[in-house]
Amino acid sequence: MKILLISSSPRKKRSQTFSLAKEVVNGFGSSAKTEVIHLCDNKIEFCRHCEICHKKIMTCPIKDDVHSILKKMLSADGIILATPNYINQITASMKALLERASHFIHCKRLLEKYIVGVVSSGSGYDQDVLNYIRHYAHTCGAQYSGGISSRASDLNKKIGKARQLGKKFFQDIKDEKEYPDQIKIIEESKAHFKKIVQIRKAEWREEYKYWQEKN
Repeated sequence: MKILLISSSPRKKRSQTFSLAKEVVNGFGSSAKTEVIHLCDNKIEFCRHCEICHKKIMTCPIKDDVHSILKKMLSADGIILATPNYINQITASMKALLERASHFIHCKRLLEKYIVGVVSSGSGYDQDVLNYIRHYAHTCGAQYSGGISSRASDLNKKIGKARQLGKKFFQDIKDEKEYPDQIKIIEESKAHFKKIVQIRKAEWREEYKYWQEKN
């Protein structure tokens, strides 16, 4: 089992966000292989909306580190998205990464994968951020195993819950758990983007071909 932890705190290992995410990882036991990416160690530019990635899958004219991160997301069984709460949103670096993965949305490239959200803040009012991570998961076809957040001062109180979430995350992946309410949202999104890709099939050739191949 391969787990990818993407952390967007600029403080890296010293951050409250990463500390909380590590406790989620500690809930896996020894059966999962976890890779950590600190986004601040990578060059991530903004999407230019050129649509080349729709015309030719996983191709982008921007030469930075995004392509390698997206490949790792595709090869993972589960993804932890860990971010500080910046004005009730994920950080700009994580948003920039996700916006560069629009092909994931059109073609539901994270189908059969699972995502967990981890958020920290000074206020503790983090539900909007977790809701956004859940929304992103569904938009790309992944199921959301859950999320955890903590005010920085309460981090030690959340260790047990974080480890329980990690245990649940691991089990969801192992059991190929299906959440009917989430499957319904994902299927509705698939139907929506199927129509769009069909309409744009002359321009988005490889995405249209991908849809055909996946039936």
